[in-house]
Amino acid sequence: MIEEVRMVDISSKKEIYREAEATGRIRLKKETIERIKSRKVEKGNIKSSVQIASILAVKKTPELIPLCHPIPVTNVHTEVEVEDKEVIVKVRVKGVAKTGVEMEALVGVSIGLLTVWDMVKKYEKDEKGQYPETRITNLRVLSKIKREQEKDE
Repeated sequence: MIEEVRMVDISSKKEIYREAEATGRIRLKKETIERIKSRKVEKGNIKSSVQIASILAVKKTPELIPLCHPIPVTNVHTEVEVEDKEVIVKVRVKGVAKTGVEMEALVGVSIGLLTVWDMVKKYEKDEKGQYPETRITNLRVLSKIKREQEKDE
């Protein structure tokens, strides 16, 4: 027997301000981190690429997650921090909608991290073509806000 799958009905909910911030990390070899810091990654600028990829991912979230409602996103802000052993991606999404924007923030971070991996995979492979040190970790929602909009006077 096949069970029915359906979207949650949000028809009766009010549109309110929504904001969510998510983060995640990708652990890389020290040599790869140095390449990123010195802008010697053959595929180009990591930070700019991650920012663009995250914005595109946020906008495509309902196409990627089948039961996610399409909502109007009003802002996406992506931060990329390069630390000693990892790159941290944070994505903040804002919108006025009947449902939250945390899935959009999580998808933005996920695709941002995968973009880093794609851009540096050449440097991360071992002699067998494997990725023994590379890993994406700590994908999570940092904060979620929802509040009534203030009326302009």
